[in-house]
Amino acid sequence: MRIVIAGSSGYLGKPLMEALESVGEGHDLVRLVRHRPDEENEIRWDPYQGPLDPQILDGVDVVVNLSGVNVGSQRWNAAFKKRIEASRVIPTKVLAEAVAAAKVPAMVNASAAGWYGDRADVEVDESTPAAADFLGRLCLKWESATAPAEAAGARVVRLRTGHVLGPDSVLLDRFVPAWKWFLGGRFGSGKQYLPWISLRDWVGAAVTAIEDESVRGPVNMVGPNPTTNREFTKALGAAVHRPTPWIIPGWAVKLVAGEAAVELLRGAKIKPGALQANGYEYQDQTVFEALRYALNS
Repeated sequence: MRIVIAGSSGYLGKPLMEALESVGEGHDLVRLVRHRPDEENEIRWDPYQGPLDPQILDGVDVVVNLSGVNVGSQRWNAAFKKRIEASRVIPTKVLAEAVAAAKVPAMVNASAAGWYGDRADVEVDESTPAAADFLGRLCLKWESATAPAEAAGARVVRLRTGHVLGPDSVLLDRFVPAWKWFLGGRFGSGKQYLPWISLRDWVGAAVTAIEDESVRGPVNMVGPNPTTNREFTKALGAAVHRPTPWIIPGWAVKLVAGEAAVELLRGAKIKPGALQANGYEYQDQTVFEALRYALNS
Protein backbone atom coordinates (compact mmCIF):
# COMPACT_ATOMS: atom_id res chain seq x y z
CA MET A 1 0.00 0.00 0.00
CA ARG A 2 1.07 3.56 -0.64
CA ILE A 3 0.51 5.49 2.58
CA VAL A 4 0.95 9.21 3.23
CA ILE A 5 1.49 10.17 6.88
CA ALA A 6 1.29 13.60 8.52
CA GLY A 7 2.70 13.77 12.04
CA SER A 8 5.17 10.96 11.45
CA SER A 9 7.84 12.47 13.72
CA GLY A 10 5.71 12.46 16.87
CA TYR A 11 5.49 10.02 19.76
CA LEU A 12 2.93 7.89 17.93
CA GLY A 13 4.08 8.57 14.38
CA LYS A 14 7.62 7.22 14.75
CA PRO A 15 6.72 3.71 15.98
CA LEU A 16 3.82 3.55 13.53
CA MET A 17 6.21 4.26 10.65
CA GLU A 18 8.56 1.54 11.92
CA ALA A 19 5.71 -0.96 12.18
CA LEU A 20 4.43 -0.23 8.69
CA GLU A 21 7.93 -0.55 7.26
CA SER A 22 8.38 -3.95 8.90
CA VAL A 23 5.12 -5.51 7.63
CA GLY A 24 5.99 -8.12 5.00
CA GLU A 25 7.92 -6.34 2.27
CA GLY A 26 6.90 -3.04 3.83
CA HIS A 27 4.53 -0.39 2.60
CA ASP A 28 5.45 2.53 0.35
CA LEU A 29 5.49 5.35 2.91
CA VAL A 30 5.48 9.08 2.22
CA ARG A 31 5.93 11.64 5.00
CA LEU A 32 4.37 15.10 4.95
CA VAL A 33 6.84 17.38 6.75
CA ARG A 34 6.98 21.05 7.68
CA HIS A 35 10.75 21.39 7.19
CA ARG A 36 12.76 21.24 3.98
CA PRO A 37 12.70 17.58 2.84
CA ASP A 38 15.79 15.58 3.75
CA GLU A 39 14.72 12.23 2.29
CA GLU A 40 13.22 11.06 -1.00
CA ASN A 41 10.03 9.96 0.76
CA GLU A 42 9.38 13.41 2.28
CA ILE A 43 7.09 16.10 0.87
CA ARG A 44 6.93 19.57 2.36
CA TRP A 45 3.54 20.98 3.28
CA ASP A 46 2.09 23.81 5.36
CA PRO A 47 -1.60 23.33 6.13
CA TYR A 48 -1.82 26.90 7.42
CA GLN A 49 -0.91 28.37 4.04
CA GLY A 50 -3.74 26.90 1.98
CA PRO A 51 -4.87 23.64 0.34
CA LEU A 52 -2.68 20.65 -0.42
CA ASP A 53 -2.15 19.89 -4.10
CA PRO A 54 -4.31 16.77 -4.71
CA GLN A 55 -1.76 15.51 -7.24
CA ILE A 56 0.51 14.74 -4.29
CA LEU A 57 -1.99 12.04 -3.37
CA ASP A 58 -2.22 10.40 -6.80
CA GLY A 59 -1.99 6.63 -6.38
CA VAL A 60 -2.20 6.84 -2.59
CA ASP A 61 -4.23 4.16 -0.78
CA VAL A 62 -4.43 5.68 2.71
CA VAL A 63 -3.76 9.08 4.27
CA VAL A 64 -2.89 9.01 7.98
CA ASN A 65 -3.08 12.23 9.99
CA LEU A 66 -1.57 12.39 13.48
CA SER A 67 -1.03 16.16 13.54
CA GLY A 68 -1.61 18.11 16.75
CA VAL A 69 0.31 19.90 19.50
CA ASN A 70 0.62 17.97 22.78
CA VAL A 71 -2.20 19.15 25.06
CA GLY A 72 -0.02 18.56 28.11
CA SER A 73 3.02 20.50 26.91
CA GLN A 74 2.11 23.60 28.95
CA ARG A 75 -0.58 25.12 31.15
CA TRP A 76 -3.76 25.94 29.31
CA ASN A 77 -4.74 29.52 28.62
CA ALA A 78 -6.94 31.07 25.94
CA ALA A 79 -4.08 31.34 23.43
CA PHE A 80 -2.84 27.79 23.96
CA LYS A 81 -6.36 26.35 23.71
CA LYS A 82 -6.72 28.07 20.33
CA ARG A 83 -3.39 26.54 19.30
CA ILE A 84 -4.53 23.09 20.45
CA GLU A 85 -7.64 23.38 18.28
CA ALA A 86 -5.96 24.90 15.22
CA SER A 87 -3.17 22.29 15.20
CA ARG A 88 -5.78 19.57 14.89
CA VAL A 89 -8.71 20.97 12.96
CA ILE A 90 -6.85 22.87 10.23
CA PRO A 91 -4.52 20.04 9.08
CA THR A 92 -7.43 17.59 9.21
CA LYS A 93 -9.63 19.82 7.04
CA VAL A 94 -6.84 20.43 4.52
CA LEU A 95 -6.06 16.71 4.23
CA ALA A 96 -9.73 15.68 4.07
CA GLU A 97 -10.34 18.08 1.20
CA ALA A 98 -7.27 16.74 -0.64
CA VAL A 99 -8.39 13.15 -0.02
CA ALA A 100 -11.78 14.02 -1.50
CA ALA A 101 -10.28 15.74 -4.54
CA ALA A 102 -7.79 12.93 -5.23
CA LYS A 103 -10.33 10.17 -4.54
CA VAL A 104 -8.06 8.50 -1.99
CA PRO A 105 -9.83 5.34 -0.74
CA ALA A 106 -9.15 5.82 2.98
CA MET A 107 -8.23 8.36 5.66
CA VAL A 108 -7.18 7.43 9.20
CA ASN A 109 -7.30 10.46 11.48
CA ALA A 110 -6.30 11.06 15.07
CA SER A 111 -8.86 11.97 17.70
CA ALA A 112 -8.94 11.60 21.48
CA ALA A 113 -10.73 9.94 24.37
CA GLY A 114 -11.44 13.48 25.53
CA TRP A 115 -14.50 13.13 23.27
CA TYR A 116 -16.33 11.53 26.22
CA GLY A 117 -15.59 14.05 28.97
CA ASP A 118 -16.53 13.13 32.54
CA ARG A 119 -18.95 10.19 32.61
CA ALA A 120 -18.28 8.95 36.18
CA ASP A 121 -18.70 5.15 36.18
CA VAL A 122 -21.09 4.94 33.22
CA GLU A 123 -19.61 2.76 30.46
CA VAL A 124 -19.39 4.48 27.08
CA ASP A 125 -18.61 3.25 23.58
CA GLU A 126 -18.13 4.69 20.11
CA SER A 127 -21.84 5.55 19.82
CA THR A 128 -21.78 7.91 22.83
CA PRO A 129 -22.18 11.61 21.88
CA ALA A 130 -19.38 14.11 22.49
CA ALA A 131 -19.19 15.87 25.85
CA ALA A 132 -19.95 19.59 26.12
CA ASP A 133 -16.66 20.56 27.79
CA PHE A 134 -13.59 21.99 26.01
CA LEU A 135 -12.08 18.65 25.00
CA GLY A 136 -15.43 17.23 23.93
CA ARG A 137 -16.16 20.24 21.71
CA LEU A 138 -12.62 20.12 20.36
CA CYS A 139 -12.90 16.44 19.41
CA LEU A 140 -16.26 17.09 17.72
CA LYS A 141 -14.73 19.84 15.56
CA TRP A 142 -11.68 17.68 14.91
CA GLU A 143 -13.67 14.67 13.75
CA SER A 144 -16.14 16.81 11.81
CA ALA A 145 -13.22 18.19 9.78
CA THR A 146 -12.93 14.76 8.09
CA ALA A 147 -16.38 15.27 6.51
CA PRO A 148 -15.14 16.15 2.98
CA ALA A 149 -13.30 12.82 2.73
CA GLU A 150 -16.28 10.85 3.99
CA ALA A 151 -18.68 12.69 1.66
CA ALA A 152 -16.43 11.75 -1.27
CA GLY A 153 -16.76 8.06 -0.38
CA ALA A 154 -13.50 7.51 1.48
CA ARG A 155 -13.31 5.04 4.34
CA VAL A 156 -12.68 7.33 7.31
CA VAL A 157 -11.38 6.03 10.65
CA ARG A 158 -11.15 8.30 13.71
CA LEU A 159 -8.77 7.08 16.43
CA ARG A 160 -10.07 8.20 19.84
CA THR A 161 -6.86 7.71 21.77
CA GLY A 162 -6.54 7.48 25.56
CA HIS A 163 -3.35 7.97 27.59
CA VAL A 164 -0.61 6.05 25.78
CA LEU A 165 1.73 4.13 28.08
CA GLY A 166 5.11 3.43 26.58
CA PRO A 167 8.79 4.26 26.97
CA ASP A 168 9.22 8.04 27.41
CA SER A 169 5.48 8.70 27.44
CA VAL A 170 4.47 12.14 28.71
CA LEU A 171 2.25 10.77 31.47
CA LEU A 172 4.92 8.47 32.91
CA ASP A 173 7.72 11.02 32.56
CA ARG A 174 5.68 13.21 34.91
CA PHE A 175 4.62 10.56 37.41
CA VAL A 176 7.46 8.07 37.75
CA PRO A 177 10.02 10.40 39.43
CA ALA A 178 7.52 11.29 42.17
CA TRP A 179 6.56 7.64 42.65
CA LYS A 180 10.22 6.64 42.97
CA TRP A 181 10.64 9.30 45.67
CA PHE A 182 7.78 7.66 47.62
CA LEU A 183 5.40 10.51 46.76
CA GLY A 184 2.89 8.52 44.72
CA GLY A 185 -0.79 8.71 45.45
CA ARG A 186 -4.22 8.93 43.93
CA PHE A 187 -5.63 12.19 42.57
CA GLY A 188 -8.73 13.40 44.37
CA SER A 189 -11.17 10.58 45.08
CA GLY A 190 -9.32 8.21 42.76
CA LYS A 191 -12.65 6.97 41.47
CA GLN A 192 -12.34 8.76 38.12
CA TYR A 193 -11.43 6.54 35.17
CA LEU A 194 -8.15 6.97 33.32
CA PRO A 195 -8.41 5.61 29.75
CA TRP A 196 -5.11 3.96 28.81
CA ILE A 197 -3.50 1.86 26.10
CA SER A 198 0.05 0.58 25.73
CA LEU A 199 2.11 2.10 22.93
CA ARG A 200 2.61 -1.25 21.23
CA ASP A 201 -1.13 -1.94 21.29
CA TRP A 202 -1.86 1.53 19.95
CA VAL A 203 0.51 0.84 17.05
CA GLY A 204 -0.97 -2.61 16.44
CA ALA A 205 -4.52 -1.26 16.44
CA ALA A 206 -3.54 1.65 14.17
CA VAL A 207 -1.95 -0.74 11.65
CA THR A 208 -5.19 -2.74 11.70
CA ALA A 209 -7.20 0.44 11.05
CA ILE A 210 -4.95 1.28 8.10
CA GLU A 211 -4.88 -2.16 6.50
CA ASP A 212 -8.32 -3.60 7.27
CA GLU A 213 -10.95 -2.17 4.94
CA SER A 214 -13.75 -3.27 7.27
CA VAL A 215 -12.66 -0.77 9.94
CA ARG A 216 -14.36 2.61 9.66
CA GLY A 217 -15.80 5.34 11.85
CA PRO A 218 -14.71 6.06 15.43
CA VAL A 219 -12.41 3.57 17.14
CA ASN A 220 -11.72 3.78 20.87
CA MET A 221 -7.97 3.31 21.22
CA VAL A 222 -8.02 2.18 24.84
CA GLY A 223 -7.17 -0.97 26.75
CA PRO A 224 -9.69 -3.79 27.30
CA ASN A 225 -9.92 -3.32 31.08
CA PRO A 226 -11.01 0.18 32.20
CA THR A 227 -8.97 1.48 35.13
CA THR A 228 -9.65 4.08 37.82
CA ASN A 229 -7.05 6.57 38.97
CA ARG A 230 -6.79 4.66 42.25
CA GLU A 231 -6.07 1.42 40.37
CA PHE A 232 -3.56 3.15 38.09
CA THR A 233 -1.80 4.60 41.13
CA LYS A 234 -1.44 1.17 42.75
CA ALA A 235 -0.32 -0.46 39.51
CA LEU A 236 2.35 2.18 38.93
CA GLY A 237 3.53 1.77 42.51
CA ALA A 238 3.81 -1.98 42.00
CA ALA A 239 5.68 -1.49 38.72
CA VAL A 240 8.32 0.74 40.36
CA HIS A 241 8.23 -1.18 43.68
CA ARG A 242 6.99 1.73 45.78
CA PRO A 243 4.01 2.21 48.13
CA THR A 244 1.36 4.74 47.13
CA PRO A 245 -0.16 5.95 50.41
CA TRP A 246 -0.83 9.57 49.56
CA ILE A 247 -3.98 11.37 48.51
CA ILE A 248 -3.27 14.38 46.29
CA PRO A 249 -6.25 16.75 46.62
CA GLY A 250 -7.90 18.07 43.49
CA TRP A 251 -7.02 21.66 44.32
CA ALA A 252 -3.32 20.77 44.38
CA VAL A 253 -3.54 19.10 40.97
CA LYS A 254 -5.31 22.19 39.59
CA LEU A 255 -2.67 24.44 41.15
CA VAL A 256 0.08 22.62 39.25
CA ALA A 257 -1.71 21.72 36.01
CA GLY A 258 -4.32 24.46 35.72
CA GLU A 259 -7.31 23.70 33.51
CA ALA A 260 -5.47 20.70 32.06
CA ALA A 261 -6.10 19.00 35.41
CA VAL A 262 -9.39 17.78 33.95
CA GLU A 263 -7.32 15.09 32.21
CA LEU A 264 -6.45 13.66 35.63
CA LEU A 265 -9.44 14.53 37.80
CA ARG A 266 -12.19 13.46 35.42
CA GLY A 267 -12.58 10.62 32.96
CA ALA A 268 -14.79 8.01 31.38
CA LYS A 269 -15.13 4.24 31.53
CA ILE A 270 -14.49 3.65 27.84
CA LYS A 271 -15.17 0.36 26.09
CA PRO A 272 -13.00 -0.46 23.03
CA GLY A 273 -16.06 -1.73 21.17
CA ALA A 274 -14.75 -1.39 17.62
CA LEU A 275 -11.42 -3.10 18.38
CA GLN A 276 -13.14 -5.95 20.20
CA ALA A 277 -15.67 -6.39 17.40
CA ASN A 278 -12.76 -6.56 14.96
CA GLY A 279 -11.10 -9.26 17.06
CA TYR A 280 -8.00 -7.23 17.92
CA GLU A 281 -5.73 -9.22 20.27
CA TYR A 282 -4.13 -7.02 22.91
CA GLN A 283 -0.56 -7.58 23.99
CA ASP A 284 -1.26 -5.77 27.27
CA GLN A 285 -4.59 -6.72 28.85
CA THR A 286 -4.20 -4.76 32.10
CA VAL A 287 -2.73 -1.41 33.07
CA PHE A 288 -0.08 -3.23 35.14
CA GLU A 289 1.06 -5.18 32.07
CA ALA A 290 1.18 -1.93 30.08
CA LEU A 291 3.22 -0.22 32.80
CA ARG A 292 5.69 -3.11 33.05
CA TYR A 293 6.16 -2.92 29.28
CA ALA A 294 6.52 0.87 29.33
CA LEU A 295 9.02 0.87 32.20
CA ASN A 296 10.77 -2.35 31.15
CA SER A 297 10.28 -3.57 34.70
